[in-house]
Amino acid sequence: MSEQLSGDGSKSVRVRYAPSPTGYPHVGNIRTALFNWLFARHTGGNFVIRIEDTDVERRVAGAVEDILESLRWMGMAWDEGPCVDGDFGPYTQSERLHLYQPLADQLVREDYAYPCFCSAQRLEEMRAEQVRLNQPTGYDRRCRDLTEQERARCRAEGIDPVIRFKVPRAGRTQFRDLIRGKVTFENSLLDDFVLLKSDGFPTYHLANVIDDHFMQISHVLRADEWMASTPRHIMLYNALKYEPPLFAHLPMILGPDKSKLSKRHGATSLLEFREEGYLAEAMMNFLALLGWSLDDRTEIIDRQTLIKSFSLERIGKTAAIFNIDKLRWMNGVYIRALSLEELTDKAIPFLEKHLPSHITRPLDRDYVRKVVALEQDRMKTLKELPELARFFFEAEVAAPLDLLANTGVPDQKAVEAFEVSLDVISGMEPFDHDSLETRFRALATELSLKTKDLFGLLRIAITGGTSAPPLFDTMALLGKDQCIRRIQKALVLLRCA
Repeated sequence: MSEQLSGDGSKSVRVRYAPSPTGYPHVGNIRTALFNWLFARHTGGNFVIRIEDTDVERRVAGAVEDILESLRWMGMAWDEGPCVDGDFGPYTQSERLHLYQPLADQLVREDYAYPCFCSAQRLEEMRAEQVRLNQPTGYDRRCRDLTEQERARCRAEGIDPVIRFKVPRAGRTQFRDLIRGKVTFENSLLDDFVLLKSDGFPTYHLANVIDDHFMQISHVLRADEWMASTPRHIMLYNALKYEPPLFAHLPMILGPDKSKLSKRHGATSLLEFREEGYLAEAMMNFLALLGWSLDDRTEIIDRQTLIKSFSLERIGKTAAIFNIDKLRWMNGVYIRALSLEELTDKAIPFLEKHLPSHITRPLDRDYVRKVVALEQDRMKTLKELPELARFFFEAEVAAPLDLLANTGVPDQKAVEAFEVSLDVISGMEPFDHDSLETRFRALATELSLKTKDLFGLLRIAITGGTSAPPLFDTMALLGKDQCIRRIQKALVLLRCA
């Protein structure tokens, strides 16, 4: 029985995030990276990036760049890895191929592994038969005990073998997970897994173990789905006479309905959240709480507090729930915490990109700043701003007749209110919030209207909707002429209805 139960934490911390560029990183991937980064920063250790790109057929063009850009956006600088020199490079597995073949050959010589000459067709037929007989699927070890003569004959036929690890047929493999405690696997339930493919490229299992050893990784923090691979890795560490790192398997992330996280829950590429107007600070806070907590009640936690407080002991065992509504709420909190200048700088690119093309560019920064000041409390994401604030930038705004007709104010009374309002506005000086509010509160009394009804009519006429920033701040920013034009259009609409 092999066992890895150490965990006194005496080693200098070296952790790694080792993505495979077979797709773009989603929230689950980056949550794993974040926990590694926080652990390294909390302990004063090193955070290493290693690109595991040996699955050539599934490699996606641009994925590496997307992975690194996601980390940069989150502010998760790495100490070693692509673009950052270190003592244990190269940090891309396709540049480390010279390491894997000799060690695989060593395992064969020492009888921990063997060449397997089974064809893909034979393996497919084997699995189909296992399924038909309702048996566990897995390699049947046909090549495990071939003689040297039989192996030589296969090679003479031009068959390039894979190298498989010789898993013990009996006994148990144990290790101590820093989150889940002692974990035990029955060796009899594990098949002889592939270490080296016939093209000479390593599988995840072999390359992962060898690279973690040579890069002196002290702790492996990875998703719970890799738990089943850990006994295989422990066997490999023992066979190669390497000291295993300490393992911590992070809880799964599920959708609100407790099903596997998918795009319908909002699990898109991380950079898509940036495009949707989420702030990196909010995303870091949100992801940190997917499986970890500060004190079971605090929701808003800044970066420095996360670093100072992060510990493996506070990581839960149960699955975390990804709730896009909570992320939107949290992003709104962070938006409201920004200074007006910071938010203006972040808002301008979204306005420039998403406002209708007929609106003149470049936008005037001072005007945008004033708009942002009125909209800051309403925003949940930066991308919402162009739609929320569109009426501030449009030359023409049409008040929907159905909204005007459903305010509860009779049409003739609404017409009168607009006519009198035009006279009031034309003669107003100064045209500012306090003057407007004082005059229009008095006007509501003069017209025998409730203030909410008069203000509602004006809001629809001026903004084209029922939801907008404070009315008189809005009017003051738009200016007298724009307010007059918009009320006149609403008046014409009502008269013709």
